[in-house]
Parts: sequence; structure tokens; C-alpha cells
Amino acid sequence: MLSVLRVHLPSDIPIVGCELTPYVLLRRPDKSVTTDDVPELAPLDGHFLRYKWYRIQSDRKVAVCSVHPSEQATLQCLGCVKAKIPVAKSYHCSPKCFSDAWQHHRVLHDRAASAVNENGNEEEEIFGRFNSSGSGVINASLTGSASSTSLTNGSTPLYPAAVTQRSGGETWFEVGRSKTYTPTADDIGHVLKFECVVVDVETKLPVGHPNTILTSRVIPAPSPSPRRLIPVSGADMMGHLDSDGRISSSGTFTVLSYNILSDSYASSELYSYCPSWALSWPYRRQNLLREIVGYRADIVCLQEVQSDHFEEFFAPELDKHGYQALYKRKTNEVYTGNTHTIDGCATFFRRDRFSHVKKYEVEFNKAAQSLTEVAVQTTQKKAALNRLVKDNVALIVVLEAKFSNQGADNPGKRQLLCVANTHVNVQQELKDVKIWQVHTLLKGLEKIAASADIPMLVCGDFNSVPGSAPHSLLAMGKVDPLHPDLLIDPLAILRPHSKLTHQLPLVSAYSSFARGVGLGLEQQRRRMDPTTNEPLFTNCTRDFIGTLDYIFYTADSLTVESLLELLDEDSLRKDTALPSPEWSSDHIALLAEFRCMPRPRR
Repeated sequence: MLSVLRVHLPSDIPIVGCELTPYVLLRRPDKSVTTDDVPELAPLDGHFLRYKWYRIQSDRKVAVCSVHPSEQATLQCLGCVKAKIPVAKSYHCSPKCFSDAWQHHRVLHDRAASAVNENGNEEEEIFGRFNSSGSGVINASLTGSASSTSLTNGSTPLYPAAVTQRSGGETWFEVGRSKTYTPTADDIGHVLKFECVVVDVETKLPVGHPNTILTSRVIPAPSPSPRRLIPVSGADMMGHLDSDGRISSSGTFTVLSYNILSDSYASSELYSYCPSWALSWPYRRQNLLREIVGYRADIVCLQEVQSDHFEEFFAPELDKHGYQALYKRKTNEVYTGNTHTIDGCATFFRRDRFSHVKKYEVEFNKAAQSLTEVAVQTTQKKAALNRLVKDNVALIVVLEAKFSNQGADNPGKRQLLCVANTHVNVQQELKDVKIWQVHTLLKGLEKIAASADIPMLVCGDFNSVPGSAPHSLLAMGKVDPLHPDLLIDPLAILRPHSKLTHQLPLVSAYSSFARGVGLGLEQQRRRMDPTTNEPLFTNCTRDFIGTLDYIFYTADSLTVESLLELLDEDSLRKDTALPSPEWSSDHIALLAEFRCMPRPRR
């Protein structure tokens, strides 16, 4: 007969919005063991499995810490309550927790104060007490009678709740009848119970005792403070990226570039400092999606997108938000694992803003084979291919804008845009390979530029720090022959050094912070490297902190209007590396707003 041998949950902490999928080990009637489901419509030997989920609510209400969501809260910032900041962000587990987080936490008060002022209310009435040099925050100890209604957003459970049992001050609400369950805001602070039982298909009665398992308390999904869109063109208004939209005129568009950290690379060994639940793909994918959608970019360039995650998650989910998807998977001459988990570059664009014109796929492996055929001696071909073939790719997309800023004197002119999205080889000892890959991509873009008068964007993770040879090639159009990176060239593929040039007028978008005028730029400049005019970091782990990601644009055809504010160490919180519960990649997203410059009539 069908029987359940074992039930357990792979994630140790349930999180709102993160699907829970229990592991259920079964013994079939033929004594074989399986983890396959046995639904009522496909019973085995007259039996099937029935699942139920319950929320266990105690008479004693529990709040969780906004900084350490696995800890119970003992303090509440009453300033947050009065300012109508989401109540979940007001809780802290200890005075030290609140003190450590204050520099980050006060930003919530400042933004709430700004919102109050914009609505014409008296700032002093609510926020006057926060303007002193100290925190000035009233801390109230939480008691068992703290309100639980403030812990929910009033959302309706996925399954109509039914009280099934009351016992010893506990009430069990049935919240689901499928194997998987996604915790809602109503579950925050409560324990969930999963029940699995074998049922007779004829009588519909349970056979034997149900197998049950309890979770720890459900926690809200930690989320970082929204990052602002800061004008660099002299405007005196700051835009805000949020669910309500962004400040933007019809003739501008935004481009996001983000290495989202492939699940195949997100090992607990490499990122041991990140809690296991926050490193799990079911959690990270929801957090990443929430972040990406929140930026409301017109064009989205993602790197390290697994092939299966593109097909099964990102393409269908972003389709719901109006994006069309294009993808280029890495080649697999080197990769030996499951082809479904190979990562690649994914480019998405809003259908209401752009239409797809053409797609080019750059496989650096093919370029390596062509190079070795003509430039490498026969005896060195195998060694050359071993060095150059690294599976990296680039995806180039030509789009046509559905908006125009050309003016009445140039009606009907098509506004095309070329967007390159790439992920350059990571190995630091292969500096020659990095330079060669970037040079190969730029030569391909030059051919496109020669065939059409078209603005260009070059986005991606170049695995190259500012001032390196690949960065110099992109930003300066050439590499100094005495650059130390050029010393590593065992195949002589970089010689003569004079060939390492391109004619595209590329400029790094984020260097606009150094040149721009407007509010908020001084703070951003403190987060920039003054020698290279690039961010201090776009990648932040325990082992490395530095800039690897860029958005380059052709300065003769595009101008930068605004940029997504940079993070600093305070934004990431003290002693925090990425990924973290708030930020689900080890990279940070870059976003720039551009305007197409009107072209002269010919």
C-alpha cells in the first residue's frame, strides 16, 4: 500500500511571497521509493495523497525585527507609527539593533517628512522631535498585547480560512489544500503546519495517521529602501522609483543593467555569510523580480540568467508587466553540467515603448576559432583554443522607439536604438582574454554603426575594474601600449597594440555624476572614484569590493538625463556583504535615463 516515509521542508524559515514546497518521500505498493506526487486523479493502488496547510495563531501576538527578521521584536519606533511608515519597519529586536540601524532607519523618517511637507502639512507637528543631533526616537517595549492587525496588509488568503481546531490558546486556520503554499502577509509572525495523509480513493477517508511538520514563524520579505533616480542635467526635482511610476518625459527612456547572480553560482560555501533561506532560489527569484519590476525600466539587461529560469520564470513573469524577452545562452564547449542550468544574457523591453527590429548573437567561442585559424601557428592552435574558449556571449538587439523627440521639422523619422548586453570572462589571470572579448564585441558594434546611423548602448558585467585595459578600451577608445594588462599575452593576440582601438564615441553613463549639475550630486560624487569617475563598487562580497558593471552610451547621439543613486556602505548596513536578505545578488543594479539627441537633417 502507498505510505509516507518522510516529510521535511528544505527552507528553515518561511518568508512572505516565497513558495514552500515540502519534500515528501513515498513508498509505492511495489516497495519502490519515490518523491513523485500521487494526486486524486492518478491514484496508486486505490490511494492518493491529500495535503493541507494550517496557520497556527496563538492568543499571544508576536512581532518580528525589521533588521533581523528571524528574531522576535522587543522595541518599536513610535516615530514610524506616527509617520505612517509601514509598521513592520518599526520593530527591532534589541536597543543595539536599533542603534546600529539608526543611520539607515532615519532615512525612512526623512523621506516620510519630505512627503508630509509636499502635502502641505506642518513638519514640526510630527517630525520636529527627530531633528536633534541624537536619534530622538521614542522606543516602546513591546508587550504580548501589541496589535497584530498592523502586521498584515489585509490581503485575502489564497484559500478561504476555516477554523478547524482551538486548543490551549491556539487556533488553527486552514489556508491551503495543495502540496505547495506561498505565505501571505496574514501569516507573518505565525507558525505554519503542513499535513500529508494517504487517502482511500473510494471512501475518501484517511488511511493511517497524517504526517505533519511545523515551520518556524513566517517573516516578511526583507526589502531594501527604494533607490532614487537623480537628475544630472540640471533639473531641480528628484525622481523616485516606486510602484507609482517615475518622473519622466515622453522623449526619454531608461535602461537597467544587472547581474542577478545565477543560482548555479550561489553556493553556501561561497556566500556562507548569507542566511541559507535568503540564498535559496525560491526566495531570491521573488526578491529579484520585485526589485527589477520596481525600477520600471524601459529596457532591462540581465546577466547570469539561467536558461531554465529564463524560460520558466523571468520571461513569463516580466511578460505580465509588459516586457518582450530575448535571450542568448552561453555556449557549452567548456561547461560540462546540465545544459538547462547554463546562464546567459537576457534583454527585455517594454512593448509599449519599443518594437523589436533585429537580433545579433555574439559567441566568443566562434570568434576564437576564427582567430586561431588565421593568426595562430598550427602547433599552438589547441593551446590557443583552450585559453580563448570560455563560453562567454553577447546579445545585441536593435529596437525601434514608439516615441519621438525629433520635433515637427523631422516627422516620421524612425528612432532606432542598438543595445548590447554581455558578460565577459571572470578569470582574473586571463587579462588577454578579457581585452580580446571586449575588442571583438566593439568591432561587431562598429560594423552595425557603419551600416546605420544609430545610437548605441553597451551594458553588462565586464569583470574589469575601472582603469583596466578593457575599461580603457571602452571608455577611451584605445589602450595605452604600456598598460600593465598588456603584458599578459601568451598567444600574441593583442599585438600590435595599435589595433586595440574603436571609433565609437562611448562614454560611461555613471561618469555623468562627476560632470553633472543638480541637487544630490555631491553625495553621489562621494560614492565615486575621483580618478576614473566610476562608482566605488558595483560588486560587494566578503572577498572583493569594486566596480565590474557599466552602462556605456554613444555621446554623439544620446545624453544622460538621470541616474539611479549609488549605494554606499551605510546603505548596505555595517559589515554587510552581498547577497543579503535585502539584496539578492552580489552585484547592484545600474540604471540610466537617456534622451535621444535630435539628428541634423541630411
